[in-house]
Amino acid sequence: MTEREKLNKGLWYDANYDKELLDQREKAEELYFLLNLTPPQQAEKREEILAKLLPNKGRDVSISPPFYTDYGYNCYISDHTFINHNAYLMDGAPIRIGSYCFIGPNCGMYTAQHPLLAKDRNKGLERARPITIGNNVWIGADVTILPGVTIGDNTVIGAKSVVTKDIPSGVVAMGNPCRVIREITDEDSIEKS
Repeated sequence: MTEREKLNKGLWYDANYDKELLDQREKAEELYFLLNLTPPQQAEKREEILAKLLPNKGRDVSISPPFYTDYGYNCYISDHTFINHNAYLMDGAPIRIGSYCFIGPNCGMYTAQHPLLAKDRNKGLERARPITIGNNVWIGADVTILPGVTIGDNTVIGAKSVVTKDIPSGVVAMGNPCRVIREITDEDSIEKS
């Protein structure tokens, strides 16, 4: 079984020394390097680079550079989503972001887990678990999302949160570790403020 096959099955795999995975990450790095250096006035060129880097990106997705990802092909970003500056999507496993999401600056989504024992870490091993973000999710600045987390639809994650566990739909959650603060209700309408 190849290291990529192990990765896809959620098994421990060689993330640091396997040539196939190193080549794929290098290809992604070259593309995001080009993206991050492309002037804003060259929107067509930016879209061309993004299409290669993120082949599973939906329509009207806006990504503000700098942007970073490990592979790119494991990022599934749905229509009308905005990702602000300095995002890092560590996509060893799939990262699925719903439609009409707003991701604040400096957010990191990390699918990789590393062994606890140094002798295993030193072999370059890791295991990846998917991250899923529902539709209409707003994620504040400087949020970290850890492996295996699912965030439900219509949820708000407060700035500087560290999301370690699943967060349900229709709530405001924040903190380190991130926890549900309250439900979102009709009273939160801007018409009532």
